[in-house]
Amino acid sequence: MSQVPGTGRVIADRYRLLDPLGEGGAGIVWRARDEVLGREVAVKEVPAPVDGSADGAERPHSRLEREARTAARVSHRNVVAVHDVVVQDSRPWIVMDLVRGLSLSDVLDADGPLSPRRAARIGAEVLAALRGGHEAGVLHRDVRPGNVLLANDGRVMLKDFGITTAPEAPAPTATGGRTGSPGHLAPECALGRAPGPESDLWSLGVLLYAATEGQSPFGGGTPGDTAGDDGPPPLRRAGALAPVIEGLLRSDPAERLTAAEAERRLRILAAGGTGSPGVGEAGPPPAPTGGEDAGAGGSELATGTPEPAGSTKRTGVLVAVGVVVSLLLAGALAWALTDDDGTDERGGGKAVTSTSASGAPAPVPMCQNPAGAHEEGAPEAGAPSSADS
Repeated sequence: MSQVPGTGRVIADRYRLLDPLGEGGAGIVWRARDEVLGREVAVKEVPAPVDGSADGAERPHSRLEREARTAARVSHRNVVAVHDVVVQDSRPWIVMDLVRGLSLSDVLDADGPLSPRRAARIGAEVLAALRGGHEAGVLHRDVRPGNVLLANDGRVMLKDFGITTAPEAPAPTATGGRTGSPGHLAPECALGRAPGPESDLWSLGVLLYAATEGQSPFGGGTPGDTAGDDGPPPLRRAGALAPVIEGLLRSDPAERLTAAEAERRLRILAAGGTGSPGVGEAGPPPAPTGGEDAGAGGSELATGTPEPAGSTKRTGVLVAVGVVVSLLLAGALAWALTDDDGTDERGGGKAVTSTSASGAPAPVPMCQNPAGAHEEGAPEAGAPSSADS
């Protein structure tokens, strides 16, 4: 197997190139060894100008060197850190973390679209990286699947933060210029306006669209194509992720989802939550309702469930029946105490027993007989009744 030209070369008397990890329009990324610290790193070789002119490369190379040094300020767990920027052969070489894994674009090419939940997890990590860069005052400007790395250890890493090396990306203009990959540019950038954090959010929306639908919503057209579109094609596979994507792809930057709100929704979706249909709000899964699974031994009263209205009506009927029975007993008792025909000739006293509607003996009244003595067996005043015991 022939050796790739440049293998074994030492850059800036420190970084030995071992083998290429990838190659594209932005240059070659090498696996290299830092001879000073004794560790492996990734080194990006920026391509030389096509015409070989040093003058033609001076402006973009100087800009790239400044951007790389600015990107080195970003320190975040989801960002591929820039360790060093060296100049050799009149062009910059960018030294970065070595991340072992695949790019998101490689995964999409090999496996096809992702599930909404997996796309939400990746999107949440990418957005966390973007927020870390924005807090440091650095825009990414080229959020696309090729710049998202899925590490073998499960991490999601965003590379090339603030570094735009694609040859098709025009140089900056007085208004901020148009940098980044066609099809991923926000409308304001396509019109030549200065990018902002919201521009990165638009690009993230394009990335999530491509991750779930299997294709970019705007294809590979020129940056100006995105500005004239009314919106992306309808989402068919995004499921609960659709409201987030649509919120990120609003043409007016002021109307896009904020980074904090978008990350909140993405993390809920990544955890298995769902979006509320029709309003685009993401929320946690619905909590289980009461019923047979509400808990062992649980009852409607214990869980605060209101008692059915019918039980109140039944209670009222029972109370009314009780009142009628009490009135009947009282009438019978009064009749027994006042009717002379009820005299017991054997004992000289009044008969005070009566029967209720059910045939059970009526309670003995606590009163004196005509002779002024308590009847035998009647309870003393103040003694507890069966209802009190």
